[in-house]
Amino acid sequence: MSEKKRLLTGDRPTGKLHLGHLVGSITNRVRLQNEYESFFLIADLHMLTTKNKPEDIARIDENAHDMVLDQIAAGLDPDNVVFYMQSGIPEIHEMYTLFQSLVTVARLERLPSLKDMARDADIEMSLALLGYPVLQAADILCVRGDLVPVGKDNIAHVEITREIARRFNFLYGETLPVPDGIVGDVPTLIGTDGQAKMSKSLNNSIFISDTPSEVKKKVRGMYTDPNRVSADVPGTVEGNPVFIYHDAFNPNREEVEDLKARYREGKVGDVEVKEKLTVAINNMLAPMHERRAKYEETGLIEEIIYNGTQIAREETQKTLYMMKKAMGLTGVWNRIRRKVEKRQKKQTAQGD
Repeated sequence: MSEKKRLLTGDRPTGKLHLGHLVGSITNRVRLQNEYESFFLIADLHMLTTKNKPEDIARIDENAHDMVLDQIAAGLDPDNVVFYMQSGIPEIHEMYTLFQSLVTVARLERLPSLKDMARDADIEMSLALLGYPVLQAADILCVRGDLVPVGKDNIAHVEITREIARRFNFLYGETLPVPDGIVGDVPTLIGTDGQAKMSKSLNNSIFISDTPSEVKKKVRGMYTDPNRVSADVPGTVEGNPVFIYHDAFNPNREEVEDLKARYREGKVGDVEVKEKLTVAINNMLAPMHERRAKYEETGLIEEIIYNGTQIAREETQKTLYMMKKAMGLTGVWNRIRRKVEKRQKKQTAQGD
């Protein structure tokens, strides 16, 4: 492995990624992938905290495939980064168990994000959900991550990891890095319905994998200024989803400013504004679709996940050994084993 500092972040495999993921996290991952030794987690065990029905689990394979494919299409280099499946590394679970003694229930209960997750999933707070940040600590520290890019809702979880790492090092000696969390300054992308953030479950998303015709259809149906009944009525630009998307995805700033000025003056219709947005989004997605075609339905994605999981598991095994050695746990079992073997050897000799 290289001497670069390590970056660790990931997603739960709940389906294809959309433009909200692109502006919120993937663009940042693409930018950082050459500065850090980058590990990207497929958090299927985390998914079970809110989605654990048999039909949810049955879709993990397909969802993981789509999620990795979307990120590669967006610019992550599979020869330069590591994608790994959380459930393929059983040592993570052992680290999770060791960390549970280093944080209190009261500390975890103070995290508002956990209550939000339980509310959004319409479930009661389970032990697994309460321990979500502790498992995240194992995810981060298993590969000895130094930097953790997260959304603003998860920065408090990174602080739990930092507390656990500091507590471990205080008790057992300097063993684990204390990672830094970083939150991007990109705002949450509003959904095409204008009512909430872009979300698969709300059916208000434009996906990275959408075809040009699908993008056109979704943009055509986007919410705009509800008070604008005709093209000659001055419209509101601020907070208008169509212009939020223009600002995010249309690199032609002169065109965007012209559309805004004419929209405010009632000199351009929604049709033209949406048509130009469609062109901008499809132009942005075109090279992604080309990269996607290189890997789609070839079996390469599964190979990338498999190989990456092997790499991450080797690193996790090293970390776990370092932890158990620092704690003195490696000697406990060995001492018992040697005593038993010595006794059995003595009994065998006496029998002879």
